[in-house]
Amino acid sequence: MPKYILAKYIPEYSGREITLKGWVYNIRKSGKIWFLIFRDGTEFVQCVVLKNEVSEAVFEMKSTLTQESSIAVTGVVQEAPRQETGYEILVKNIEVYHVAEEYPIALKEHGIEFLMDHRHLWLRSRGPYAVMKVRAELEQASRDFFNARDFTLVDSPMFTPNAAEGSTTLFETKYFDRKAYLTQSGQLYSEAAIMALNRTYCFGPCFRAEKSKTRRHLTEFWMVEPEMAFFDIHDDMDLAEEFVESLVKRVLGNCKRELQMLERDTAKLEGITRPFPRITYDEALEILHRKGFEVEWGEDFGAPHETAISEEFDKPVMIWRWPAATKAFYMKRDPEDERYVLGVDMIAPEGHGEIIGGSQREEDIDVLLRRIETEALSREDFEWFLDIRRYGSVPHAGFGLGLERTTGWMCGTRHIRECIPWPRTMVRLKP
Repeated sequence: MPKYILAKYIPEYSGREITLKGWVYNIRKSGKIWFLIFRDGTEFVQCVVLKNEVSEAVFEMKSTLTQESSIAVTGVVQEAPRQETGYEILVKNIEVYHVAEEYPIALKEHGIEFLMDHRHLWLRSRGPYAVMKVRAELEQASRDFFNARDFTLVDSPMFTPNAAEGSTTLFETKYFDRKAYLTQSGQLYSEAAIMALNRTYCFGPCFRAEKSKTRRHLTEFWMVEPEMAFFDIHDDMDLAEEFVESLVKRVLGNCKRELQMLERDTAKLEGITRPFPRITYDEALEILHRKGFEVEWGEDFGAPHETAISEEFDKPVMIWRWPAATKAFYMKRDPEDERYVLGVDMIAPEGHGEIIGGSQREEDIDVLLRRIETEALSREDFEWFLDIRRYGSVPHAGFGLGLERTTGWMCGTRHIRECIPWPRTMVRLKP
């Protein structure tokens, strides 16, 4: 037997004596018995301390142990159907590593700003713990999905001279003797990579200097961005819905405990199967007008609009054929009507907003040059990007999925700042 085991594995040791190492989450006292809720980062377990089963010194720890004290618990695993895990520990001994000072986040309600100021400690609580587990599962599920479909992971740089999503949301930084920017997206580099590797994806942090304080915005967030040679917009949408369906199945299958901790209504996720509804921008506009929104043709949609549209569906809805003025320069125009681009946004149900943005890319160098000129972008900065169209250009497409918004949807959280370990917003740069 190892010196200690992780708490998630206690069902495998039923009836046997084990040692766990972790922290005190809570203590409940009742005469000749007290209960210690133990956590070790893999599970929360009830440990039962009976006066006649332990030494007097151990029994009296009920008065000296504090929340978040670090300990080793030795005891026998026994079935406990009323416990969430189905098991508990009958304690034989407790070894103390450190008695914690009074914990700032006691087991009571706190305001969100207080909790965010103490994010480094709040992560230890059940809710944030569960969200981080779901987030980690989504990250691994994304890698598994693309690796199984012959995609190659190609990491994109964090420093870039280029704007991918508009120059107004760039974080500028000094790069030795010239300017550079924190990346808004790895897409432009992925477009280059597919010409070598056919299908690629990048997965990493992105930065947008958006002066927004909504519950859907962060200044630093993570995206997984697949890019595919020889794909058109329809292939792109097919892959996006297959990907999202796979993520939902993965979380439902592997994160039952975490969803239970979050009191997530999983019935709303169990129905997320292909096909997803697909509507055009014009059809979405009709929905908004019917619901009383005054949106002119050609305007982009905000959070209230996305929520109103999502209420019409019980699955993610894909909105495609957007007015060209609302989208980035690299998106391919609709050959049937130049006013539109072949772009798509996927809106999650339950008011969680856009989780995917993608498009078919413009592969014609002359068209792309006109766009760069029209939008007053630096041709010099994009010469390398234009080379992709000079040497063996092909139709291609891709999309980006925002990890935090997807995590928020899966977990049923109401604010994106709860879906990343260390949130960065307009007003928050620490911890």
